[in-house]
Amino acid sequence: QVQLVESGGGLLQAGGSLKLSCKVTVNLGNAFSDYVAGWFRLAPEKEREIVASVSSSGDETYSPESLEGRFTISRDNRANTVTLTMNEVKPEDTAVYYCAAAWAVPGWSIPGRYSRPTDFEYWGLGTRVTVAS
Repeated sequence: QVQLVESGGGLLQAGGSLKLSCKVTVNLGNAFSDYVAGWFRLAPEKEREIVASVSSSGDETYSPESLEGRFTISRDNRANTVTLTMNEVKPEDTAVYYCAAAWAVPGWSIPGRYSRPTDFEYWGLGTRVTVAS
């Protein structure tokens, strides 16, 4: 089992920056490095969408082109953390942000096999980000 706890959300002005952190606990003899990690967001009246993902080793990252490079993801497999850095935030970035993890299947790569919410087995409860104009 994997437990994820997000932190760092809050209220900020458009154009600002924010870091979200996710602390991951892994049980049953597995390691955090056995899992792909990602950040998703859910905005009012919209579907949950991926904002970034990172491979199990941390060597590969992905973020949709629609975010124009404003969001970056990183992970620390010794500290069991995943960080989302959000820059130049916009009011449309207002959402609840969720950290997620999925077992890293050999041969499966990001984002292809890990781009939809249904591709991830484990989820945190989310942290709210509100961007004021």
